Amino acid sequence: MSRHTKIVATLGPASSDIATLERLVQSGVDVVRLNFSHGTAEDHIQRAVQIREAALMANRPVGILADMQGPKIRVGKFEEGKITLQRDTAFILDAKLAGLGNAHRVGLDYKDLPRDVKPGDVLLLDDGRLKLDVERVIGHEIHCRVKVGGELSNNKGINRQGGGLTAPALTAKDMDDIKTAAQIGVDFVAISFPKSSADMYMARQLLRAAGSSALLIAKIERTEAVANLEEILDASDGIMVARGDLAVEVGDAAVPALQKRMIRLARERNKLAITATQMMESMILSPVPTRAEVSDVANAVLDGTDAVMLSAETASGKFPVEVVESMARICLEAEKSAEVTMDRDFLDRVFTRIDQSIAMAAMWTAYHLKVKAIASLTQTGSTALWMSRLNSGVPIYALTPEIPARNQMTLYREVYPLLMSQIHAERDVMLWEAEQILLEQGVVEYGDLIVLTIGEPIGAAGGTNTMKIVRVGETPKPGIV
Repeated sequence: MSRHTKIVATLGPASSDIATLERLVQSGVDVVRLNFSHGTAEDHIQRAVQIREAALMANRPVGILADMQGPKIRVGKFEEGKITLQRDTAFILDAKLAGLGNAHRVGLDYKDLPRDVKPGDVLLLDDGRLKLDVERVIGHEIHCRVKVGGELSNNKGINRQGGGLTAPALTAKDMDDIKTAAQIGVDFVAISFPKSSADMYMARQLLRAAGSSALLIAKIERTEAVANLEEILDASDGIMVARGDLAVEVGDAAVPALQKRMIRLARERNKLAITATQMMESMILSPVPTRAEVSDVANAVLDGTDAVMLSAETASGKFPVEVVESMARICLEAEKSAEVTMDRDFLDRVFTRIDQSIAMAAMWTAYHLKVKAIASLTQTGSTALWMSRLNSGVPIYALTPEIPARNQMTLYREVYPLLMSQIHAERDVMLWEAEQILLEQGVVEYGDLIVLTIGEPIGAAGGTNTMKIVRVGETPKPGIV
């Protein structure tokens, strides 16, 4: 059984050499994430070259996701690198502090924070580990009382409970990084901390102006983004359930239900969904996951997520290859018990496009006829995307002549992208060639039933208008009697 759910792995010091990259790809990584919060443009360019080499060596496509840093709402640095805050003590966040911080006050990277907060607000530091009550704001100083203390070190993040910070989603650094991502030729760009569809429209404009056709992923990690989820989905190609900052803003107890809702809405709107943050966190230091982590990954798979993402586990952990192998194993087991809801999903659907209707007809047929595979001849991958929004249990092989489309489809659940030349203008020749590719790949055998979809005229995007059911091996090569 082939794995339907895709795995995204973050590159970092533990996974940047070509030998480890090759092992990661062979272990099942479908998409690699370049975290633009760390490293230089040159680092990312070099890693992208290595990824393409590793994918070539493994003879399987691997997508590249560039993850933008977003606004840095962080404390500054301390004289001794860190301090310990005691409960009920006073502490000042000073936007104009020029030097290093100490036990009484610290500077801020985000200078507008004093304008965004008021007495009574609760500030959460270091992913919610420390909690400060705002007592008063005097000019550039935020006077706080420590509610939950602990160790605070350099450059730790700040969130306001309930959200509401005005920092823009796209910083000057992000704008430069989008140009670098376009230069690299990445397949996906993730935007951090968007609040509305306007943030995503701006990002798309910048991306297209830089000459990139990458798919745009919105990271849902602000309270405002949850409220505007539907409009953000409409302005994006997919979302990332970024559970770290999201949990800090909305409260950890709210996250599981939000995760399920986000994945469901994404699938209903024909968008992608990635589930991220602390999925296999213990495997940074341990060669085996905890039972809770196994359940977490499996539940995301059962929710219908397109991909599960690894962060520090592969970027800086001790067991980058083992964690991918573990995740792949968990995904496979969860998929065996996934409920097929084909009939239910079709009941209330209305189709407005011919190509979408053909995609849905192919899924219906494949499920009820118990075919071995679906082969979709596609230019852009749209037909394969529509098919992948329904859980049929039938693998979808997307055959495209376009390398960017093939790489983007590495993130689509249950879709296996393959390159096909599509040099012929004759439909029957193309369908016969598609059948031969599936035979060569070992995914079908002579006598198996398969469903094929294609569009005429050949090579026109959005033109899928034909479905054909064939038994492998029974169709003679066109032109041969």
